[in-house]
Amino acid sequence: MNQHYRDTRKIDPNHGDTLPDGSPNDADRVEIGPTLLAFREWEAAGLTLPNLQEMRRYRWDRLTRHIVARGYGGLLMFDPLNIRYATDSTNMQLWNTHNPFRAVLLCADGYMVIWDYKNSPFLSEFNPLVREQRSGADLFYFDRGDKVDVAADVFANEVRLLIDAHGGGLRQLAVDKIMLHGLRALEAQGFCVMDGEEVTEKSRSIKGPDEILAMRCASHACETSVRKMEDFARSQVPAGQTSEDDIWAILHAENIKRGGEWIETRLLTSGPRTNPWFQECGARITRPNEIIAFDTDLIGSYGICVDISRTWWIGDQKPRADMIYAMQHGVEHIQTNMQMLKPGVMIPELSAGTHVLDAQYQAGKYGCLMHGVGLCDEWPLVAYPDHAVPGAYDYPLEAGMVLCVEALVQPEGGDFSIKLEDQVLVTETGFENLTQYPFDAALMGQ
Repeated sequence: MNQHYRDTRKIDPNHGDTLPDGSPNDADRVEIGPTLLAFREWEAAGLTLPNLQEMRRYRWDRLTRHIVARGYGGLLMFDPLNIRYATDSTNMQLWNTHNPFRAVLLCADGYMVIWDYKNSPFLSEFNPLVREQRSGADLFYFDRGDKVDVAADVFANEVRLLIDAHGGGLRQLAVDKIMLHGLRALEAQGFCVMDGEEVTEKSRSIKGPDEILAMRCASHACETSVRKMEDFARSQVPAGQTSEDDIWAILHAENIKRGGEWIETRLLTSGPRTNPWFQECGARITRPNEIIAFDTDLIGSYGICVDISRTWWIGDQKPRADMIYAMQHGVEHIQTNMQMLKPGVMIPELSAGTHVLDAQYQAGKYGCLMHGVGLCDEWPLVAYPDHAVPGAYDYPLEAGMVLCVEALVQPEGGDFSIKLEDQVLVTETGFENLTQYPFDAALMGQ
């Protein structure tokens, strides 16, 4: 059968010029996105894809409204994930986290400008909400040496002129993360620099309809990848030649195959290395009849974070009674706590009303009870009662928030931990658990 160029250039030859999410059906496109594998799995699962143009407009509108509501002239963003939220564009995301070369200014009238790597202004041209592409926001020492202050002055002057034209000349400017010389240069231009993180975190906390659809797709891709990792672990661990890194690598590979982007941590350990928790994945050879626990911290399809945790028992023997009890206790913890989730509940009420872990697990409990999630772990953080700071999070839950509900059941001085986490959407009437991945049957005592 003849194969035509009009088909080979498409991501999916079964569709026309655009994919169901509204993005170009062009395998050579600049814009990153899900792969054909992901699209086919989502179609088989009956999932509805997001409309990316509507998702981008929703995010732009939320940011602009938050700027105007605070009386700011604009919002200047350097954090790569805030830039992703504002523009839906990426550029060397991990490198950019420690070499901040990108910036986005969103003015009070909605006019948006990106400063990108000098050779790659085209990376955001697919989004018409980005009105200008420039360069020159690289204000770090490696790139500018002893003249970083000069570059900062040039950049700050550009910001001033843009705020004069599109921010009503207001001198209150929200900034999320900025290098020292950049801050000084903005202040020298007469700006009163405000807390940009407060603006972006509050904006990002309420997911719009298309963001929720994107998260459903990302969750499905993540859980499919986790299943591949579990299948690998169960088939290979009994041979006694498989390391933690070998298992963890499967999740990375499967995430990339579906258009995912990266994994933020290395939290997969086995056997006694699970306690204390937060040891990183390593070369230890996993053994039969041990626990394997992990936390995905995965940045997946559409740049959406899927942050779930599971603990598996791999072996032909039964887990110990104390392991089964800890697992059942952890499941009770997260399932009881998510029952509190509904609009209007104050965050301190969640802390006060938490299911209480047994005394033997208190010292090793997780760093928070719940936390927001979107493009990464996000605001708000829900603390356990003994770690809650009065006044830090006096806000109600709202429909559209997504919270990860945590449990770390870690016997003090023990030789194992149970790590569990589900990703939960706050709805108009309560909550919906977006996480479908089952709990390990052996550890549940089944």
